[in-house]
Amino acid sequence: MADSDDTTAPRAPSTRLIAPATRRGQGRRPVNPPIERASTMLNDRTRDMRDASLGPLYGIEDLSAGQALNAALADLEGATDVWLTPSGLACMTLPISALLKPGDQVLCSDAVYGPTRRFLSSHMAGWGVETVLYRPEASAEDILALATPATRLVILEAPASLTFEMQDVPAIAAACRARGILTLMDNTWAAGLGFQPLMHGVDISAQALTKYVSGHSDVVAGSTAVRDPALAKRIGDCHELYGWRLAPDEAWLTVRGLRTLPLRYEAQARAALQVAQWLQDRPEVARVLYPPLPGSGGHDLWARDFTGAAALFGVVMQGGSTRAAHAFLDALALFGLGYSWGGFESLATHETPQLAHRRHPPRLEGELLRLHIGLEAPEDLIADLAEGLGAWRDAL
Repeated sequence: MADSDDTTAPRAPSTRLIAPATRRGQGRRPVNPPIERASTMLNDRTRDMRDASLGPLYGIEDLSAGQALNAALADLEGATDVWLTPSGLACMTLPISALLKPGDQVLCSDAVYGPTRRFLSSHMAGWGVETVLYRPEASAEDILALATPATRLVILEAPASLTFEMQDVPAIAAACRARGILTLMDNTWAAGLGFQPLMHGVDISAQALTKYVSGHSDVVAGSTAVRDPALAKRIGDCHELYGWRLAPDEAWLTVRGLRTLPLRYEAQARAALQVAQWLQDRPEVARVLYPPLPGSGGHDLWARDFTGAAALFGVVMQGGSTRAAHAFLDALALFGLGYSWGGFESLATHETPQLAHRRHPPRLEGELLRLHIGLEAPEDLIADLAEGLGAWRDAL
């Protein structure tokens, strides 16, 4: 007898992400949904053409791969509504555009993902929306001290981009809710797996599916998730009006990556912790910015709220220069030199120049590097980094 899909026992995320693929009662079919490429959807009768209960009225949206991805993400995030977007940036700009109007104010972490910041400072500023940037380590009280009667939204990111500060997300979400202010969190680092913002009081959870969910550095996509019906209506209407859609090929690739997300996420986090521990003991390194690492900034908040970790962290060097940072990176053989992260491969970047764009730049002991640890053997990555440190010393 087949197991019933109804169960009172909680299921692990790894089980929940796979179970829909093998659920019975759907007849003979492939494990993965088909890729359906379509614009026009045909009907048998004229009266059926606007009947949404029969399926999508127009192609791209809500075909098989998109439906499977949407349902899996809703389960992962604990959401009632999820929208797929054609990029990670769009998953943030969608709710921002839907919820703000001229005269509104938004409070945003100073360490938010750079393109989101540019969208606020250029496009939304042109709409008459004011953005106030707060320090990424600010408390709920500090953030709300900046609020005015025009404040409509607080944007969170934890850990923060590049410098990996943690925020007390539940406290900030609760304080904002008490003031009638909405919260939006960029949850890409946790991938909806290591942390569920909606379960901690945040109103909107967004993540770049480009990163861990797709997992193979060959997709650009995003998702926006909510639980509140009123918010769903506003964001859904904006999604429809702006025409943001995810193509079926990208949806299919992302579904495939999603099935193995827990395995990759956990394995890469283990390796990242091993590499981070090695780096923090090196004399060339001042600090490793990685909340899962004991002694790193934000570790207590991470340990309290998170159930997993990405394999992305910052490395603050002891002094140095751009020349030394480039020598370090150029000497690496196993780390790719490229932006993004979350794929199976290790990557390294020099991030000091980006800090100049912040209103509240952090005080660091030296050059800032960012490492993403892939699925290579950590001992090989450590040996590669040792070569890089040798080139760093020679360049000083």
